[in-house]
Amino acid sequence: MVEKTLELQFLNQSGKIVRLLIENPIEPVDEAAVSAVMDAIITANVFVSSGGDLVAKKGAKLLAREVTELVLA
Repeated sequence: MVEKTLELQFLNQSGKIVRLLIENPIEPVDEAAVSAVMDAIITANVFVSSGGDLVAKKGAKLLAREVTELVLA
């Protein structure tokens, strides 16, 4: 099974990267919608980091990992 996660990367006031992870994003991922949501998060100032407010978008990634469940006896 492949598990996917959308990673949103922001810069805070200290210049450090802050990551927000969204599990099982709706696919296909709409890049324009992701950018708009990131702008809204920054504008609304809804998340706090140890380095201050989120001030800019750094990037976004769609991560995929393959998971194999093991049957234990």
